Amino acid sequence: MCGIIGYVGQATSSRPLEVARQALARLQYRGYDSAGIVVANQEGLSFVKRAGKLSALEEALAESPLPAASAAIGHTRWATHGGPTDQNAHPHLSQDGSVAVVHNGILENHQALRDELVEAGVEFQSQTDTEVAAHLLARAYQELGDLPDAMRATARRLEGAFTLLAVAQDNPHLVVGARRTSPLVVGLGEGENFLGSDVAAFVACTDQALELGQDQVVTITPDAVAVTDFGGNAIEPRRFTIDWDASAAVKGGFETFMDKEIHDQPDAVRDTLLGRMTPSGQMQLDELRVDEALLRSVDKIVVIACGTAAYAGHVAKYAIEHWCRIPVEVELAHEFRYRDPVVTAKTLVVAISQSGETMDTIMAIRHAREQGAKVVAVVNTMGSTIARESDAALYTHAGPEVAVASTKAFLAQITATYLLGLYLGQLRGTMFPDEIRAILSELEKMPDRIRQVIEGEDVIRQLAVQMKDATSVLFLGRHVGYPVAMEGALKLKELAYIHAEGFAAGELKHGPIALIDEGQPVFVVVPSPRGRDILHDKVLSNIQEVRARGARTLVVAEEGDNAVREFAEQIFWVPQAPTLLAPLVAVVPLQIFACALASAKGLDVDQPRNLAKSVTVE
Repeated sequence: MCGIIGYVGQATSSRPLEVARQALARLQYRGYDSAGIVVANQEGLSFVKRAGKLSALEEALAESPLPAASAAIGHTRWATHGGPTDQNAHPHLSQDGSVAVVHNGILENHQALRDELVEAGVEFQSQTDTEVAAHLLARAYQELGDLPDAMRATARRLEGAFTLLAVAQDNPHLVVGARRTSPLVVGLGEGENFLGSDVAAFVACTDQALELGQDQVVTITPDAVAVTDFGGNAIEPRRFTIDWDASAAVKGGFETFMDKEIHDQPDAVRDTLLGRMTPSGQMQLDELRVDEALLRSVDKIVVIACGTAAYAGHVAKYAIEHWCRIPVEVELAHEFRYRDPVVTAKTLVVAISQSGETMDTIMAIRHAREQGAKVVAVVNTMGSTIARESDAALYTHAGPEVAVASTKAFLAQITATYLLGLYLGQLRGTMFPDEIRAILSELEKMPDRIRQVIEGEDVIRQLAVQMKDATSVLFLGRHVGYPVAMEGALKLKELAYIHAEGFAAGELKHGPIALIDEGQPVFVVVPSPRGRDILHDKVLSNIQEVRARGARTLVVAEEGDNAVREFAEQIFWVPQAPTLLAPLVAVVPLQIFACALASAKGLDVDQPRNLAKSVTVE
């Protein structure tokens, strides 16, 4: 979960501290239980760390400024082992103070190693698994006399998922990192170099980066980068250019990042659609380098994802099955490999993740590939673990999403899976070219339709203020409206900390209707009356059922659907769209409502309690 930054430059100055501070501000979405920075200069190591949000660290730095330095590592934490206290905050120093370490991930054998170190006379200062690595690294450094060699020796002893960064008091022009499963990327500068848990850490300083693979150690100095495997064998990493800048991670005049990202959604969808059709009208997915013959032979698709990404997968299921006539299963990634799934060489696994670092999804991918399946990743982050470990990657182009609760990444994921479905339909001959062109034409209209919904946000926000004392909200939907309802409920749980559930509307009378009481707010996502009249009428019946029992009905409906007027206390109109594409507009009012309700309750919209943006542990 945690955010990490490493920096080394040629001169002794305040720049290492400033780079680290700015990086941690951009990485807060990865964790915000505590934060800390250590700098290295010719005098040794100096550090400050504090429990709480980054503001607590900033206050401590104002009281006790860190000295000029040539290197720094920093950390913002999402607590796993040990509570969010000053002692458990990173960095952690070895007992002799020779090295300092920051860490993202979980060391699964930390207790055995801790027992070994305690028996050898080491006194621990924290309850974290990370401190084990600091003491092991110091011992290896003392023995080997070389920090990269010591990091490789230490990494070979560790089990679990980890990214480690380290600096040594006697070598202030060197930062060493190690990566197993948890994310780490390299930033390339002029007379300076960077390490970060993702490119947001250093994008304000450089747009040039290197991918790091599994079980690799990286050493950065002001003028060089060296990468090896854990055995010391040299590796040539892949270089890439970051295609967004630091301004994309600034609020841009909005009260919260989530507000900004909701307003970014038309661009996120438009950018994900760019360049997907040739002048002759053929679908092209340049990133999707999987043998076309293999894609034609696929007899089942399994979507694996977690949380919001899983709901994008549920929308994809409706579209891909309809267009391609291939059965699609949607699996929660953390359950997938534990239930002995039926996966063969003719199974296509589609892994969806905003960060590309979701540990549950990474492990599910590895299991699927072991069974012979091909994996296509739908991710937002270039160079991420999921992108690298999949057979192909279909990138969304949502730009950085800072708020923990996903909005624009969700719409971009849905858009990308539509593109995948249309491409498969083209390859397999289940769709005529003019059908594909017609759907792409409709998709190209969706950004303007999304913007139209956002322009009507004042009505939604007013309702949220009126409902700030609500303790329970239910959501109903059918067909593609069902995953929209589940996503609406999830947003409210994440942000407002109240009971919220999304149901398939047809399931209502099989139990959930017992929850309806006088005044119970119920959001209903109503299908278009065009083309699916039966479902539309059935959902209107559901609205009548809950109203008859005292529910307050809040309806998301298509413009021109006058039949809903007599059944709804409040209607949020969305533009007309083809049924399968409707989630791109239908979910937007629910996002706005959750964001506004949390704000009305005085809650932290961007950093909801107990949550982190990227779940990099199982």
